[in-house]
Amino acid sequence: MPVSNQFNNPFSGGDKPIREPEQQPFSARVPERVAKGVYTTGQIVLDGPKEFMLDFFQGLTRPHQVGARVVITPQTMGEFIQALQQNLENYKNTFGPPPPFNPPQPQNKPTLQEIYDNFKLPDEQLSGNYANSVLIGHSQTEFFFDFITGFYPTPAVSARVLISAQQVPRFLQMLERCMEQFKTRWAQQQQQQKPPEQPPATNQG
Repeated sequence: MPVSNQFNNPFSGGDKPIREPEQQPFSARVPERVAKGVYTTGQIVLDGPKEFMLDFFQGLTRPHQVGARVVITPQTMGEFIQALQQNLENYKNTFGPPPPFNPPQPQNKPTLQEIYDNFKLPDEQLSGNYANSVLIGHSQTEFFFDFITGFYPTPAVSARVLISAQQVPRFLQMLERCMEQFKTRWAQQQQQQKPPEQPPATNQG
């Protein structure tokens, strides 16, 4: 899992991205449609037996919508979590802990259906963007994720997402919790689907 920020600086307002310790050189093409990135204000993680789906929400402008949808495998999810843990530690060592993030809590927690009723899902996001690696970087105020599809002949950034540094600890906790739930749920299901063990054969004299 590469962890660096070798792409052009996606930040505005004079913030400079922090260079992580030297990693193995890695490059990926950045298509024009994703180059500017999507700034998001909320995240939802869903899982199935073979993949995770990460939806990044834009709630600052109207209409509210899903700004990016990314599909990754459990292996990539595990690598993403480890890389984000490392980046967050590097951030803390440089700037201290991110400011606390305390979003307003609704009286009644909305259902998944109610959330998606309030956020438009553009047609181009319906199938999501597959990624099998992630590049992570940060400034003092923002983190960015370049989700990369590493297929022949050239790896390419399939989605570029930015979130505030305040949201990162909460987002990381969500990823860790979803990964643990995934392991528990699907491991139990696979165990239940195993055929019963047959007793060893015996020879009757």
